Amino acid sequence: MLHRLPVTAAVLAGGRSRRMGLDKALLRIGGRTLVARVAEAVGAVCAHVLVVTNRPDALADAGLPADVSVVGDEVPHLGPLGGLVAALTHAQDPWILAVAADMPWIQPEVIRLLWERRADADAVVPVGDNGPEPLLALYSRRCLPTAQRLLDEGHRRPADLLDAVQIVEVPLDDLRAADPDLRSFENVNTPEELAEAQHANAASAGRAVRITAIGEDRRHPGGLPVERQVTIYAGGTEIATVQASPGHLDELAVGFLVSEGLITDRDGLDAVEVDGRRGLVFVKTSEAIDVTSELRTRYFTSGCGKGVTFASVGHAKDLVPVRGALHLRPEAIATMMAEMGDSSAAHKSTGGMHACALATGGAVVIVREDIGRHNALDKVLGRAWLDGVPTEDSVILTTGRISYEMVIKAARASAPIVVSAKAVTDLAAEIADVLGITVVGYARGGGMTVYTHAERIDS
Repeated sequence: MLHRLPVTAAVLAGGRSRRMGLDKALLRIGGRTLVARVAEAVGAVCAHVLVVTNRPDALADAGLPADVSVVGDEVPHLGPLGGLVAALTHAQDPWILAVAADMPWIQPEVIRLLWERRADADAVVPVGDNGPEPLLALYSRRCLPTAQRLLDEGHRRPADLLDAVQIVEVPLDDLRAADPDLRSFENVNTPEELAEAQHANAASAGRAVRITAIGEDRRHPGGLPVERQVTIYAGGTEIATVQASPGHLDELAVGFLVSEGLITDRDGLDAVEVDGRRGLVFVKTSEAIDVTSELRTRYFTSGCGKGVTFASVGHAKDLVPVRGALHLRPEAIATMMAEMGDSSAAHKSTGGMHACALATGGAVVIVREDIGRHNALDKVLGRAWLDGVPTEDSVILTTGRISYEMVIKAARASAPIVVSAKAVTDLAAEIADVLGITVVGYARGGGMTVYTHAERIDS
């Protein structure tokens, strides 16, 4: 048996996932929880293992190995950086291996590769197609003071720590040599991914599983949807980080700030600078942004692409109701949806993108696509705001579900009608009713359902 490394493996289990409505760490594959699978895998290589979580009580029946310690975050709900600080604080060794609890296929060869590359660095970080992977990385305990300072300053991402310490990057080709299929970096973020993992487990048990194999150069007839981490700054302040498709990032940033009510003065906008390589967008404005109140609480939405909003349901009901006098016939809505579809090449070709559009005067004038429906709408609203296109008496169209934060964005744009090819949530309908917005769902196949303020839809 290979000797264990003098490393404390810190399995970052977080807490209850807002996206999935449950603790991802407690999802089971083959009868074992994800957190137990990860703890066993890293325990075969590392001298000590601890699990860091916001909810230690939830792991009582997780099936963890007897020698695994469970540590609660020092200050809960401060994101992955808070978990990393707790891990560095409680580590029994001079190095820790940070690994997310939803990465159940970590390979020991990858851990040993990181260890071999440490040299005089403070951290050793794998770099994949999407950039550095801070949640499967090696950190020296020397990082603790810097990590604690960043946490105290309001940072929440381990990636921010990587910018402040000396790191060694392990390139993708080296990672493939240790883990040819890069399974170590696969995680379980959605029920669909869990189902795929369960199918994989069924295959390993010898049961028949349908397999579709495609070449690396043709993962999908139109190629895989692209997502990257994008951080938005305004007035010198870091506002939010989202997962988004890399195009039209200036529109994304401006649209996000406008639809969140953080900027309102078009004349105050000085410039929008995009650093596409690092995924940074800097919005320079003379308008004051109140970071003490507006940015106090971030609400992670029910959407794809790691949607985030600063507006709660309570905040939404305080917005000014929309009074637009726009009326439409169902045939006009169907035509607009078709126009949006005709302009949504990525949505058609990949099957993994959303499209949003703005229609004024009976015609679609702006169409944008993104992996996240919130992002696609922000890009549309950002383009409209930058070009001075009025959004009052306009129609917002989307291929994605209409949830409450989509209605809030429409309300801030004073758009009286929102149409989707998909479903409408109960909160979206409730808030739209209060805010005077007509919400139409399932607009496809010659039909549609009007949920609120049907008086705007002429029969």
